[in-house]
Order: sequence, then C-alpha cells, then structure tokens
Amino acid sequence: MGKPKLLTQMRAQIRRLNYSYRTEKAYQNWTKRYIRFHDLQHPRDLSERHVIKYLSYLANERNVAASTQNQALCAILFLYEQVLNEPLKKLDGFDRAKKPQKLPVVMNKKEIQAIFSRLSGQPKLTCSLLYGAGLRISECLRLRILDLDFEYNQIQVRSGKGQKDRVTILPQFCHRALKSQINKVKILHQKDLKNGYGEVLLPKALAKKYPNEAAKLKWQYLFPSRQISSDPRTGLEHRYHISDSTIQRKVRQAVDESKIAKHATCHTFRHSFATHLLEEGYDIRTVQELLGHKSVSTTMIYTHVLKRGGQGVKSPMDNL
Repeated sequence: MGKPKLLTQMRAQIRRLNYSYRTEKAYQNWTKRYIRFHDLQHPRDLSERHVIKYLSYLANERNVAASTQNQALCAILFLYEQVLNEPLKKLDGFDRAKKPQKLPVVMNKKEIQAIFSRLSGQPKLTCSLLYGAGLRISECLRLRILDLDFEYNQIQVRSGKGQKDRVTILPQFCHRALKSQINKVKILHQKDLKNGYGEVLLPKALAKKYPNEAAKLKWQYLFPSRQISSDPRTGLEHRYHISDSTIQRKVRQAVDESKIAKHATCHTFRHSFATHLLEEGYDIRTVQELLGHKSVSTTMIYTHVLKRGGQGVKSPMDNL
C-alpha cells in the first residue's frame, strides 16, 4: 500500500505530538488553503518562494491580523518539517508578522464587583477563578476535580499555553461554591455510570499508564457539559466540559448591564488579576509564575498598565 494522504499524515503526526484538537483543525485548514492557492500542487513541489508568496498574499491582499499570519506560517512550517521531513530554508524576504503592542484592558475592583453582581451559577464561579487565579478561560473549563487542592489553596493547571503545567492560587473565597459544584458533578457522574457512560478522556500518557482511571470521579471535568457527546478523535461517548461561548456570552451581557465603557471580556479578568497583584506589592517574578509566562518581559506589560495616565505622578496644574 502507498503512503497515506497528506492530511492523514499530518493528523497522525499532530496526535503523536499531543497537540490540541483545535490546533489539529487549524493546521489542516491552513494546509488546504496553501495547496488551493497554488492550484492544487503538492507542497513537495513548492519552494520557499511559494511560501513567501502565500504569506504575502494573506498580509497584503487579505489583510489578515498578525496572529492569523503567524498561525498560517506555523502550520506551513509544521507541514514541511514534521510531515514532509523537508524543513524550509531561511525565508528570505519575509518577516514574521508582529502583533501591535497594545496595553491590556484592565477593570478596577468596583467594575469587577459590578459584573459579579450580575452573574450567578457556573458563569459566576468560572469568572471568580479567572480573576481569583489568573486563569485563561480554556484553562478554567479544562479543570478536573483532582486539580483543586483546598488544603494548600492551589490549582494545578495542566497543559496550559505552550503545553506547560503550573500551579496558581485557589481563592479561599471560592471554597464553598467549588465544593458545592463538586457535589453536583458527583451526582451527575453517578447518573452517567448507571447509564453506561462516566468515562472521560485522560491525557495520553496517563491513559496508557492508568487504563482504569477514566471512570473515576477525580478525573471528571469541574464544569461538565449538560449533554453526552462523541469525541471527534477517539469516538468515545463522554461528558465534555461546557463551551467557552456560554461564559463569554454571560460576561458580555453583564458588562453591558453594568454600563462599563471598556472592551471587557473573560480574558480581562486575567489582566486584572495580574495588575491588582502588582498594585498590592507582589513582585513581578511571583506574578509571572502564577500567570505561566515564559519570560518576565511578557509580564512587564502590566507595569506599563500601572503607569498609564501617570498614576502616582502629580500634574503641575494641580500645584497652581
């Protein structure tokens, strides 16, 4: 038999490297677009010049954002390096798109309280963790019961951005609501087990090492979906976590009702977490570790937020 089709090879390599399903779909889509742009020629017959031409088309004619350009480039580099085993040489004449340096939107404490007063149930609890622990929305929704350590007030964040694990704060304020949520998950899990379900997907290494763990309560998602669904990779019928769009919609509604004149989203809670810690005197290295930033220079942007508008500096006009 001949070699599998190109996209099948790519899918197998992505899963072997344990990339996310979202990355798998994005890389496959960019590969299709790249091939279609060059009139269905096989990528092996194309060169660096063709890659530059396509990326320039995205930047100059499609006017896509810098992050989108970089995602397309990463997908094409992956295609040549990991699938075709023909790494591209230096892409002369093409510079990787740079994201514009924008200061993050930060809410003050009154604004956060105003939003929380308009939230309830799971949306309120998830946002409490976004702000109280500095989590990304995807990290929060992927939490499993065993990731919470009430005794040490810690949250284990697994496979965060860059496939990195880290430990962050578990707010004591959330203890009661989280324990109540765990009881709800327990009742739902027992119901699923009676109906022939109850297993969840485990990280690959753990699934091989502990094949009987998938049905245990500790591995269940902290914020499970209402419905049983089929995993697109394995076909396993299981209860996934709730969709981030559900929380995003509730936050937008709360922001509108609060009449906050800022473009605040779920990610704004994470920005506010970092800024408020720095305001309270915590050192930047500690904040860096809690956020999971690879470099402290990424965390430094929050010091610029603190200086925005000249906070702490008195205008000469006020001395007149």
